[in-house]
Amino acid sequence: MSVPLILREAAEEDIRHIHGGYETIRTGLGDLFVSRLREMLSQIESIPEIHGIIWKDIRAARLRQFNHVVYYVVFSDRVEVLAVIHGSRHPSTWISRA
Repeated sequence: MSVPLILREAAEEDIRHIHGGYETIRTGLGDLFVSRLREMLSQIESIPEIHGIIWKDIRAARLRQFNHVVYYVVFSDRVEVLAVIHGSRHPSTWISRA
């Protein structure tokens, strides 16, 4: 079941922040992060239920190479990405966005 994927504003800000941080480490690393993230988001858009529910109706997909996690909710007509944060961050970071 392929459905539209929507990035909430907070998730878009997460991505901009992460990209910028990686670019300060090494030029092109932020772009590589975004490329890998796009692959993950495409997978989620194509098969939204591929990743398990971790809390209420929120699912999590780990972007292993970068140790970031995409938190999202599947609705009948769309997928909404709540957050993209480092895997070591406290759950309250994404729970507050639910």
